[in-house]
Amino acid sequence: MERLVHFTLFGQEFSFYTDASEEDVEQILDVLRRELDADDGPAARTSVPSSKMLVLGCLRIAARYVQLASEYDSFRRKQDDSIDHLINKVSSGID
Repeated sequence: MERLVHFTLFGQEFSFYTDASEEDVEQILDVLRRELDADDGPAARTSVPSSKMLVLGCLRIAARYVQLASEYDSFRRKQDDSIDHLINKVSSGID
């Protein structure tokens, strides 16, 4: 069931509807806050408006997601290849 969530970043209030659990919402906001507060994150540049900092933080998170998805796909391919190799090896030993 969707509910309205309110939170504050950089002195600005935000609200949205979500069906995510309270724990998930807190984890999501923690990730965004950590990303924005990182030493090389957009918040380190104080002259950047808060709206741009939020967009830059989201882009950094999206970039990390794309990288992790790519690494996961590579891992799965290697695992599939290893399994196929093992099956072929076992099958040839049975013949």
